[in-house]
Order: sequence, then structure tokens, then C-alpha cells
Amino acid sequence: QVQLVESGGGFVQAGDSLTLSCTTSGRTFSRNSMGWFRQSPGTERQFVSAVSWGGSETNYADSVKGRFTISRDNALNTIYLQMNNLKPEDTAVYYCAAEGAAFGGAWNDSLQYTFWGRGTQVTVSS
Repeated sequence: QVQLVESGGGFVQAGDSLTLSCTTSGRTFSRNSMGWFRQSPGTERQFVSAVSWGGSETNYADSVKGRFTISRDNALNTIYLQMNNLKPEDTAVYYCAAEGAAFGGAWNDSLQYTFWGRGTQVTVSS
């Protein structure tokens, strides 16, 4: 059974940092693009960041550029999202996603991703 499990969320103050992790099991995603999306109550799920299968290409939403960094460690079957200078508007449930097809780019379209985690809550207080 394929699983993506996010961790690292929490309650922080504005300006703080958090690092989210997403560990996969059930199959390898070393040849697949992976990404982070987020959703807050009453809004649609939105793209945050993505990394290509080889890690050479990354993509960020304008709202997080310069503050968030995505990375992957294929040996550990894990991707990370380092989030710095967090803002109250970053409050959301953060979801990890993996593309089903191999050798893809750093897609910002949720429709490109086949496998999803259950999410981890990030709350940023002002």
C-alpha cells in the first residue's frame, strides 16, 4: 500500500521557522516529481512548491518564494519543506503529493499528482 506521511507541522509565531517532512512507503518515488500543496478552511487547495524527480528543478508559489525551500532525499524516500519567516497567511493544512508518472518536472498543477498524504497542520500566530 502506497503511503505518503507528512510530519513537522505545529503552532508557531510569525517569523518562526518549521521544516515539514514527507516520507513515502509502499513504492519508491525516486523517479517521480513531488510537491507540497496547502489548504485553509473555505479555500481551494493551492500549490506551494514542487521538485522534479532528479531534484534539479524546483518551483515555488510567488507567496513563498525566498522563504520556503523544497528538497528531497531519495535514499530516505523523503522530501522536505523548510519554511522560514512564517506569516499568519501561511496557516493551512499542508499536503505532500507524488506524481504517478516518472521523470516529470516540478509541476504546480495538482492534477499532475496521483498520490497524496493526509496533511499536517501549520498554524502561524501573529
